[in-house]
This record gives sequence, structure tokens and C-alpha cells, in this order.
Amino acid sequence: MKPIIRLSQITLYTLFFSQFASAQYDSSAWIKNPEISFSGYLDNYFAYDFNKPNTTYRQTFLYNHNRHNAFSLNLGYIKVSAKHQKYRANIALQAGTYVNDNYATEDETLKHVFESNAGISLNKKNNLWLDAGIFGSPIGFESAISKDNWTLTRSLLAENSPYYLSGAKLTYNPNKNWEMAGIICNGWQRIHKLPGYAMPGFCTQIKYSNTNKLTLNWSTFIGSAYPDSIRRMRYFNNFYMQSQLTKKIGLIAGFDIGIQQIKKGSREYNTWFSPVLIARFFVSDKFFTALRAEYYADKSGIIIPTNTYNGFKTSGISLNLDYLPSKNIACRVEGRWLKSKDNIFTKHNHFVNSNFALVSSIAVSF
Repeated sequence: MKPIIRLSQITLYTLFFSQFASAQYDSSAWIKNPEISFSGYLDNYFAYDFNKPNTTYRQTFLYNHNRHNAFSLNLGYIKVSAKHQKYRANIALQAGTYVNDNYATEDETLKHVFESNAGISLNKKNNLWLDAGIFGSPIGFESAISKDNWTLTRSLLAENSPYYLSGAKLTYNPNKNWEMAGIICNGWQRIHKLPGYAMPGFCTQIKYSNTNKLTLNWSTFIGSAYPDSIRRMRYFNNFYMQSQLTKKIGLIAGFDIGIQQIKKGSREYNTWFSPVLIARFFVSDKFFTALRAEYYADKSGIIIPTNTYNGFKTSGISLNLDYLPSKNIACRVEGRWLKSKDNIFTKHNHFVNSNFALVSSIAVSF
């Protein structure tokens, strides 16, 4: 494995320096000043869990809108961006319950960094870029910014795959329809490397978009979430299709599947997978609704440990109503029901196999 890793790194460095050197001939393009922009985002919410947990914290496998019976900030950030024909940079600082839950293993200072990256064009066409730093993960169709997602809460597969990565990303756009990316990162959703873990993680993405009518995506991850002494290799695939079937109906179909070694050096693997289907309906110019059906199977507890016989085998359905008075404001309410094969949800100090919650949110971007 180590010779392959070194070869991948050498190839990336060679491509970078050769392309960078050839791009320098276009020296006049570098003189222009970059465009500086400021932006921000706030997502305030109230959630009521009908299982009535004893604390405000709801579920260990959810990282967004995860407080019960309390008005809370899910995510807020302030961002500064520099955009130039030949280079770009972004930095954003964040706060909220999403940060506390999803960045719990990160350094206390760095967990408040939503984004911090810089990129440079490697060719004259400016369709080959190298970016380095902390950036959003290319895995999945849902991001941490709820206003951009079709449903208010995230799907189970999105909540349990990387939201962010730290590393270097090479992106190539051969034309307006295709995007391809290769990433060397510090691991499965980590800013800092796991102590005792020497090997990097690898991600890839192939994405096809036909204006707003159809998007097809395949993303992968290869690496480990354990130190080298007990390293178990993880291989993960994410597929999704997003289509605007008519002017009023849109559809997303997604599927995640991963395998991980049972133990270091083993040829046997545990598997987890998750399908999801979301239909979105345009009620009017300002009102939307979305229906989601999903399932998540992780019997071995690789991603979501439960210490029960069947592990985490959970299906769910949700319905949300959205009011968007303008492009930068989203007022939303969602009902979500989850049912598991085992009793994994807490209700009145005992375990049950189902959970229902109502979540409301006002999100504003500026």
C-alpha cells in the first residue's frame, strides 16, 4: 500500500508543477486584483421530540437540528472570499449545535473553522485547479447549509458520511457538464489526522450536470478511521441522481454503500448501506413540499454502533413544508418518523423502536 501512496503523491506533485509552469506564460492574467466578497448564513431552529428525552440532546447519529424543546442555532457562519481568474481563497468561521456535535473530536479552535482553503489555476483554460485546506466534502447531495437542501433535516446517509475534509483537491472541468476531482485528505471527516495514523485518505468524484434538469454523481473514499496499530481499511461509494422531472416535480435518488475490514489485514469485510428517495413538489412560486423515504443498515455498528442484536437497521419517512419569500430566506417545518428493528430510541427512561419529531427553522443567507 505504501508504494502506491507514494506514487500517487509523486504523480500529483509532478502534474501540479508541470501544469503550473506552463500556466505562467499567461502572466498578464495574474495582474488583475481579485474580487473580494463577504457573506454569511444563519439557521435558527426549534425541534420537539415526542419521545421526550431527559436532556435537550436528541440522537447520537444526528448532527443537525439535534436539540429537543429548545430554540437553538444549528449553524451560523461569516465568510470572506477572494475570487480571481487564476486563484481563489475562502475562509469562514462557524458556531452552532451542528458544530458542537459534528466537530466533537476536533481541536477546540479549529472546530470553529467551517472553511479555510486556497486554490490556484494550473492551466491557461482555468479548468484545472489545485485547492488545499479545509473544504466541503464531495460526498452526497446534502451539505451543512440546510437552506440549499430539499429537506430540512439531513438524510441518515448524509448525517453519517463526511461533511468536510482537510487536504488537497485537484479539480478538472473538461466542459460545462462534467467535473472530476481527486483528493488526498487527512481521513474520514477529520481536520487533524488521527493520532497514530500515518496513511492519508483518498477521495474521488465524477459529476455530470445538464443545466438544472439532471445531475449524476459518483463519489468514493478509501482510507481508515483507526490508528495504524489496528488499521481496518474502509472502502466507500456514494451515488446519487437529481432530476427535475417537470416544472413542479423534482426527484433525488441516492445510495451509499461501504465495506470495512473486520480486523487489520483481514480478507473479510463488514458492510453498511443506505438508500434514499426524495420527491419535491412546487406548490407555488414561494411554497414547496418534499417527501422523503430512507433506510440505513449497519448491522456491525461500523458507523452507528448500537450494541443490539440487529445493529442499526432503521427506516424513515419525512414530510416538510417550505416557504421561501425570497432566494435568501427559507422558513420550514418538517415531521420525521424513524423506526428501527431493535429498541434503540429512548422514551420515558426505557428503550423503544420508533421516534417522531417536529422540526422548524428560519434560515437566512446574506
